[in-house]
Amino acid sequence: MGRKWSDVAVAVGVLALDAGTALSTAGGDDRPLMPWGWVLLVAASVALVWRQRFPLSVLAVTAAATLPYYTLGFADAPIVLALVIALYTVARDRGPGLALGVAGGLAAAFAATADEPLAVAAGVVPVLLLPVVLGEVARGRVRRTAQAEDRARLAEARAEQEALRGAAEERLRIARELHDVLAHQLALINVQSGAALHTREPDSAFEALRAIRTASGDALREIRSVLGVLREPVQPDLAALPELFNRAQETGLTVRARVSLPPPVVPPAVQLAAYRILQEALTNVVRHSSAGAVDVRVEQTGGQVEILVEDDGRSEGEVENGNGLRGMAERAAAVGGEFQAGPRPGGGFRVLARLPAGNGAR
Repeated sequence: MGRKWSDVAVAVGVLALDAGTALSTAGGDDRPLMPWGWVLLVAASVALVWRQRFPLSVLAVTAAATLPYYTLGFADAPIVLALVIALYTVARDRGPGLALGVAGGLAAAFAATADEPLAVAAGVVPVLLLPVVLGEVARGRVRRTAQAEDRARLAEARAEQEALRGAAEERLRIARELHDVLAHQLALINVQSGAALHTREPDSAFEALRAIRTASGDALREIRSVLGVLREPVQPDLAALPELFNRAQETGLTVRARVSLPPPVVPPAVQLAAYRILQEALTNVVRHSSAGAVDVRVEQTGGQVEILVEDDGRSEGEVENGNGLRGMAERAAAVGGEFQAGPRPGGGFRVLARLPAGNGAR
């Protein structure tokens, strides 16, 4: 609506300027404005109201009114201003090619009807070229504005996609954390409860129940830590490995561990990944292996933290195809590391992970 009223204002302004100039400059030698002079002035000016919707039609009307006005000898009036505005609109909306063709044709028409064609052409050509140039400048500005808006929308869409992807990764991370915590602790509880049911000695049964209480308490504490991610949770790191090994040994598994990690300090993300890989590896030994002992080695070699877990038991087939191994591989890949797992040549199962120890960890 605002644009329509601005076009009406332009049309009224051009008509007022034409009328005022024609009335003030009219002389005895000029053709009377009534009626056709006024018809041409009004037609050229009023047509500008529709220049946004029908630029080519308005250009045709203003050209058809301007050319006879000057050739028929009416009083001097800037009726050409309506033609200039219409030509600018065509150049802006339809490109310079069409506008230049129309300008050239009009210049030739004005020159052909004049007594001095070269002089008229020299005066008319700059007047008709100026709106074409200005229209192309405006067209470029509109194009750049549209491109900037497209880039802004694209950036907004990308930011939304990144946010959705980040949320999905966070949900996956929490799910993986919960899987690791629950799988490990419930495996310990299952082993200890089985021992309590089959023992005939009260002391052994009470010892198993105490281990169950400890494992369940640890599970609840770690679950609260995982779900408290929005409150700066304290995630387990390599300093918690002795406690992890002790919980595994409470099931009757002998853990022979060697941990050697000199400075520099391993990044927190790598420490968490290393802890969860060890946790899942020990859980698999307890749940799916007949091994009575497991060898664990955690050491820093060069720029990597190497984690090795080996047992000599007989593993069940689901270990090699389960979610646990896939989760360990995903954790290693998430920090830019490598992961291998499979049966040992001499029997048993072997888990090997190499994680970056420096700041390059993702």
